[in-house]
Amino acid sequence: MEEKTFNNIDFTKKPLTADEYENCTFAMCDFSNSNLSDVKFIECEFTGCNLSMVNLKNTLLRDIKFKDCKMLGLRFEDCNQFGLSFSFDNCLLSHSSFYKTKLKKMIFKGSKMQETDFTECDLTDSVFSGCDLTNAAFRNTILEKADFRTSFNYSIDPEVNRIKKAKFSLSGAVGLLDKYDIIIE
Repeated sequence: MEEKTFNNIDFTKKPLTADEYENCTFAMCDFSNSNLSDVKFIECEFTGCNLSMVNLKNTLLRDIKFKDCKMLGLRFEDCNQFGLSFSFDNCLLSHSSFYKTKLKKMIFKGSKMQETDFTECDLTDSVFSGCDLTNAAFRNTILEKADFRTSFNYSIDPEVNRIKKAKFSLSGAVGLLDKYDIIIE
């Protein structure tokens, strides 16, 4: 299906019918707890949608824009990894997982990513702009040239992550020292 707009549709009651969507727009749609396994989304935009707890097994997400979406508990590592690329603007991504995904040059803007798992991700050149990363997990993560300057509440251990040339604000740099349980005034 190409260049179609879907407005205010409850896909929990009426599941998607096609297996491929290209240049489509989904606005104010509810996909919560839906099965999107093996569906292909190419150059699509999701605005104001609820995608919480969606099954993403082998789902293709290529050049996707998510804006103002609720996306709790998603497992992006289950997606088809070929060409995986997306951006998030003002989304709620808490309790989601990007375990072992390659997310080079991804844009995370104004999003809440509390308790989100970035373990063993490649986030080279990615931008975290104004994001809340409370209790987000960064272990064996490649963060080289990533930009965290305007994000907050992160805790990143430089000893178990690659952070060469990553950018942090002076106030946010405290998040690089959390494991030492020191007091900085």
